Amino acid sequence: MYDTHGSDLEKPPSASHLVNLIHHLSPLSAAVEADHLDLEGDMVAFGKKLKERQIQEWRGYYINYKLMKKKVKQYAHQIEIGSLDRRRVLKDFSRMLDIQIETIVLFLLEQQGLLASRIAKLGEQQDSLQEQPDISKISDLREAYREVGRDLLKLLFFVEMNAIGLRKILKKFDKRFGYRFTDYYVRTRANHPYSQLQQVFKHVGLGAVVGAISRNLADLQVRQGSYLSIYDEPALPLQDSVIVSIKAAVDRLTHSTNFLDFLARHAFIMQDELPTPTEDYEDDQRYHFMSLLLNLANTFLYMVNTYIIVPTADDYSLSLGAAATVCGVVIGAMAVAQIFSSVYFSAWSNKSYFKPLIFSSIVLVVGNTLYALAYNMNSIAVLLIGRLFCGMGSARAVNRRYISDCVPLKIRMQASAGFVSASALGMACGPALGGLLQTDFTIHGITFNQDTLPGWIMAVAWLVYLVWLWIAFKEPSRETEEQHTPQAPNDDDGSFVMADQVDNGALEDGLAQPLLLGLEKSQEDEDGDQECDGSEEPPEESRQPVASIASAYRLLTPSVKVQLLIYFMLKYVMEILLSESSVITTYYFSWSTSTVAVFLACLGLTVLPVNIAVGSYFSNMFEDRQMLLASEIMVCVGVLLSFHVIGDYTVPQYVCSGLILFVSAEVLEGVNLSLLSRVMSSRLSRGTYNGGLLSTEAGTIARVIADATITVAGFLGESRLLNITLIPSLLICISSIILTLRTYNTLY
Repeated sequence: MYDTHGSDLEKPPSASHLVNLIHHLSPLSAAVEADHLDLEGDMVAFGKKLKERQIQEWRGYYINYKLMKKKVKQYAHQIEIGSLDRRRVLKDFSRMLDIQIETIVLFLLEQQGLLASRIAKLGEQQDSLQEQPDISKISDLREAYREVGRDLLKLLFFVEMNAIGLRKILKKFDKRFGYRFTDYYVRTRANHPYSQLQQVFKHVGLGAVVGAISRNLADLQVRQGSYLSIYDEPALPLQDSVIVSIKAAVDRLTHSTNFLDFLARHAFIMQDELPTPTEDYEDDQRYHFMSLLLNLANTFLYMVNTYIIVPTADDYSLSLGAAATVCGVVIGAMAVAQIFSSVYFSAWSNKSYFKPLIFSSIVLVVGNTLYALAYNMNSIAVLLIGRLFCGMGSARAVNRRYISDCVPLKIRMQASAGFVSASALGMACGPALGGLLQTDFTIHGITFNQDTLPGWIMAVAWLVYLVWLWIAFKEPSRETEEQHTPQAPNDDDGSFVMADQVDNGALEDGLAQPLLLGLEKSQEDEDGDQECDGSEEPPEESRQPVASIASAYRLLTPSVKVQLLIYFMLKYVMEILLSESSVITTYYFSWSTSTVAVFLACLGLTVLPVNIAVGSYFSNMFEDRQMLLASEIMVCVGVLLSFHVIGDYTVPQYVCSGLILFVSAEVLEGVNLSLLSRVMSSRLSRGTYNGGLLSTEAGTIARVIADATITVAGFLGESRLLNITLIPSLLICISSIILTLRTYNTLY
């Protein structure tokens, strides 16, 4: 059905390629063997969860992880001994996937037909009720529609689990062999006019069934007998719980979203990668509203603390005898400390939430006090030490961990959105507050002016917060938490968690039943043994959370590495824009501190409106990967427009380019984190060294390098500062666009 002529897959492999491939698969390589065990453990973990979540009466139609795992193992052995070449492997594996997808799709179409038939019969009953209304029969009919809706929900979960399984199989195949198989398979199948892959990923046809159930339940709602259509914009929206669940399932399957969901993505707090046929929202005894509020307040105050000094950092540096561009080091010192604080707070949150928050508050009081006292001590060293202390007090990992562990599922999305909103509000309020502190007086030899007041204000704020925390915070019971699924520690700029942690069952228990029973039987006959035996089971540690950064790095696929680079890029360009804004605007436009503060506050205030627009409209019109690429291009445009080439550098040029760059980076962050959560290994969703920590380190290191770039470039003169700092931004941005295009089809 699918034409592959002219594809790279038809080209015979070169001798050097085969040598490299054999070396890659060699069991003598310890690193490769460890990577293989990581892969095996991840597949076992997913297979176990897949089996647990199966709808039992349909278990023969789920994706066959057992068969796929055995075939990948066979391919590795055959390539190693030279009995099978690259082209044969790719074509054989493609055919196997085609067969499984075809069976899934045929079963899906069969079930759609059964649902459509039931809806048609119910429609006949509804027509008869219009002629002779009967309130009791209307109630029964409404319940019958709900029953069809519940069966539709089961079918949507069936499709979603198979779609996730297909993505994971494609990703694991690429990781094991180093091929770009996903790119080839998606490109040749997804855009084909007879594509069955689209049936799985886009649930083609199910939308009509969803619409029919929604319309008829709306007709039979409380206005019994009025039969007002959903298309007539009724005054009261349809609130039926079945329809709400169906809509949520459809949104997950199509990756469409709303404002709250898109905003929550920035927190990188995820749910389980596999859906459950029924939603169980039990009350979580660990949840305490005031404790959640304290975590959100911590998030807000920390972002205010980060950005309150930006408008005055250059003036403070000058007053202490340093160059204005040393503001890059002053601002970046906080990020340097965060590289380390992200790790120890991530580990500490495994044991407690209260103690890390107490420690964080005390350190921040000390750090801000030192920052303020540096003026009277006339010491740039004390200033930097104060900022380092502030960075060591970054407890955002604890804030996210509390949301993921202790907030009930039914309000977790709202809590995540609240976390991001608190961050955005703090980002806007910080510079605005810094710009308002225009005063100068002395008390007992201690100076209070625009340079020192940010430190004093934040020290008092953290002291008040510390008292509030001590009185009102409730430490969740660790015994209760252990009965729940452990969550992943989180990061500074974005971290994610998943609600599942697999137990250490046998490999056979962790694999789904075969999709094609006949195909499985024929495989057993050919090989003379079962598809998997106990010897294939990876060691227990291969299924546990990774224990080091190096182990986590080995789990990264090329597409994940590209997305981490994108995250690095967007944090780098945003830090360049924000940190050097005071120096640039003073040099070119002679802006006052208040004017700089207003500009930065306006940039921060764009976060929520932009997320409303993207979450409510654009994310439902375009794929995430399309928005990812478009946002990268717009960031690049913003960087290009920021250069000072010829003539005078004008305020409209600076403001417009900065706005384009900042808004595009904000959109890019949400989309990138959403995609990253789907393509990253599930083993990186747990433990201290999780995928979120990797993204934190990428973003924090980007900020450190950006601030260092500003200081180093400052030695060449303020007249050259703008262009010199923009050159690395442009190069990184172009590189990320090129690499995104190379991995575009793996982001499916």
